[in-house]
Amino acid sequence: MSVEPVLRVAATLGEGPVWVDGQLWFVDIKGKRVHRFDSADGATRHWDAPDQVGWVLPAAAGDMIAGIKTGLHRFDPQRGNFVLLHDPEPDFPGNRLNDAATDSEGRLWFGSMDDSEAHKSGRLYRCDGGACRDTGLPPVAITNGPAISADARTLYHTDTLAKTIWRVAVGGNGDLGVPERHIVIEDDAGYPDGSVIDAEGCLWVALYGGWGVRRYDPAGELMQFIRFPVSNVTKIALGGDGLKTAYATTARKGLDWAALAGQPLAGDLFAFDPGVAGLP
Repeated sequence: MSVEPVLRVAATLGEGPVWVDGQLWFVDIKGKRVHRFDSADGATRHWDAPDQVGWVLPAAAGDMIAGIKTGLHRFDPQRGNFVLLHDPEPDFPGNRLNDAATDSEGRLWFGSMDDSEAHKSGRLYRCDGGACRDTGLPPVAITNGPAISADARTLYHTDTLAKTIWRVAVGGNGDLGVPERHIVIEDDAGYPDGSVIDAEGCLWVALYGGWGVRRYDPAGELMQFIRFPVSNVTKIALGGDGLKTAYATTARKGLDWAALAGQPLAGDLFAFDPGVAGLP
């Protein structure tokens, strides 16, 4: 499949792509910036965040919820302001919020991580009914890729440094069952980063340092590998007409000058045809 650059942004740590009302939103975590890309005319806009921003996701009120280092914020794109709603980890100042997703029940799942990427202080949270709760999964250094099945009954949770993706049953009240090891990324294939479920129930996993993205079937068997011209792919979102275009964020973080010379498009936004639609 042909992978093409669609937006030159040179993000230090591009992340969190999400398709909302005909536009792609994503962030540069280390650049502390929110981006919006209109695929129809190529128009872009950006907003400066008050701290490292891991993601923005749409809220029912028409604004957005942003995962900032200091906690959950309500983000109003019209005014460009961020208002703190909740700090889930006041006792972990070295942590930041990293990756997130919403499910078909309207629940928000988000993870934290040690900003130094060393200590197992990252946790996965669930926010619904006006409250945010620790899901009780074991803490890890870098949480990533919470992805939820279409029926909201299965959660995929990534321990990036352990190169492991866990499958967890979700009860009707949102409580989680016992995690089952689902996918382990082999040596020299990069680290599992963000993930997303497609309309066929398959899991797309971005590989940081792995030069692409993989698609796994519901049993955890590898189906496809899409190679990129850059090594650090962080997450994809399925958008465009019929949700049939895959948009991928990438990162320059960790690349020295020699590596960047060989990867001039590192940190840019890419697109390809995944051959399958996404979930709304």
